[in-house]
Amino acid sequence: MSKDRKKVFIKNFGCQMNVRDSEVVSGLLQKQGYKIAKGPEKADILIINTCSVRQHAEDKVWSEIGRYKKEGASRLRTANRAKNKIIGLIGCMAQNYQESIFERSAQVDFAVGPSDINKIPQIIKTLTSGIRRPADEMLFERKIWETAGTSRPEDIYHTGFYEDKNHAYVVISEGCSNYCSYCVVPYVRGKLHNRSHKDILKEIEEAVDKGIKNITLLGQNVNAYRDNGVSFIELLGSVNGIKGLKEFSFITSHPRDTTVQLFEAMAKADKLKKYLHLPVQSGSDRILKLMNRGYSRKYYLDLADSYRKIIKGGLLSTDIIVGFPGESADDFQDTRKLVEKVRFDSAYIFKYSPRPRTAAGGFTDDVPQAEKEKRHGLILELQKGISREKKC
Repeated sequence: MSKDRKKVFIKNFGCQMNVRDSEVVSGLLQKQGYKIAKGPEKADILIINTCSVRQHAEDKVWSEIGRYKKEGASRLRTANRAKNKIIGLIGCMAQNYQESIFERSAQVDFAVGPSDINKIPQIIKTLTSGIRRPADEMLFERKIWETAGTSRPEDIYHTGFYEDKNHAYVVISEGCSNYCSYCVVPYVRGKLHNRSHKDILKEIEEAVDKGIKNITLLGQNVNAYRDNGVSFIELLGSVNGIKGLKEFSFITSHPRDTTVQLFEAMAKADKLKKYLHLPVQSGSDRILKLMNRGYSRKYYLDLADSYRKIIKGGLLSTDIIVGFPGESADDFQDTRKLVEKVRFDSAYIFKYSPRPRTAAGGFTDDVPQAEKEKRHGLILELQKGISREKKC
């Protein structure tokens, strides 16, 4: 590949897992001699790392691709025609839509799911060899999609590349097996797969050796972690014992897998940040059952109470979905009362949107958009007030 074909720009959307995946791809490409561009106009290859958890996240991606298309008469389109710019879509949307992506956006050249990101360097090499047709000719001519993978090779986590030189995300598990009725994650990232605890500790030690002193352990459901008898609590103890590590944290926890024993372990680990992200999603038992969350309102309230008693001053945050199918005014009030009772330090509040392949996608989306907006605003203002009070 010539020098002017070695610049890659990666645009990231979505969660911290996507941030780490983008770093992994950057590391793999840099090992193959590619350079990371600071912006799309400087790049020969554009990679968009995508999220499918909510419709809004997908809309942002389509808008981004549309922006490239609309700039057809501008510098970006000119560069695309002159340099034969390659555009790739990776991550959850690639897994969700697969080859149909090319039907919606003909300018996309390749689509790669989360479990196949190790193949991206070879895909780019294939696409940059020989003469490629314009994107609007022969729709599937030279198009590549890789979405059949079920697990990632371990070595992709050891390229040594981290965007932040003081902090690193470390994936401990991939996928999820909870199948919450609204969630697309098991369908785009697969069932829960835990990395070897030895490999996790090795990656953290490598990061520390590079001068990184702060680590965040990642997983769709970190506290369901188990590897050959090593539990999540035991993993926390091992990480806490790594020499040179200053502080670490973890996200995201599922209430069903959260225990008092975890809180006790958190209290004892001197390097562990006293912070817990524990998504409740709803304060209504009826809605929690429809969501297939596997716990009750009382169970969650008891967990929150235990956390606050065991970890003095510990921060507690959550996720909340309003407007889930069938959510009545009374159900919403149950959520509002739970927020008032728990008094979270912060909360991420979302309006429900149907996701393909999920069980809830087959439910009647019967809460009007205006009502979703109203409920979202009420919970948001309530939480803002609580957060301000707690900071005083």
